[in-house]
Amino acid sequence: MGDVLWARDLARRLLEDPSPRRWAHTRGVAERAESLSALLGDDTDLVTAAAWLHDIGYSPALAATGFHPLDGARYLRDTEKADERLYSLVAHHSGAWVEAGERGLRDELVEEFAFPPANLLDALTYSDMTTGLDGTRLSLERRLSEILECHTPGGIVHRSISQSMLALTASVRAVEGRLNRVG
Repeated sequence: MGDVLWARDLARRLLEDPSPRRWAHTRGVAERAESLSALLGDDTDLVTAAAWLHDIGYSPALAATGFHPLDGARYLRDTEKADERLYSLVAHHSGAWVEAGERGLRDELVEEFAFPPANLLDALTYSDMTTGLDGTRLSLERRLSEILECHTPGGIVHRSISQSMLALTASVRAVEGRLNRVG
């Protein structure tokens, strides 16, 4: 639980004032991740901490490359000396490798950060892809539409989300299937 509280406080410091909407989304993602405890067991705190931290790279204080998964993961690794599993989840969340490719940063991403276990990455992606910008729960389809509506057609994020829809859908459906089996 200590890592979760530390992650929450760090995310609050980095996101609450400069980006209240991002902070609302982050709170919702963390709540969603915590709700997966029946699925995650001993890894619940790790995934919940990653949920709190998944978007810290958007903070103006951390933005170096403009690619938030990489900026956030580097900060966690280099400044906070966080656990490798935690910053790897942040680095690779929600199809980050696709956007990294669009930005010419894929080699950096995969060379610097190991891929986390698929079930944990799926859980974080599920939490992110079923939580709206205002922190409310949304269907995957509505969340994908929300992201696409916020970004210019043909822009990097719009292209990346369009390219990663199948993988994002597979992650969310995998978690939903596991939830149905335990629930």
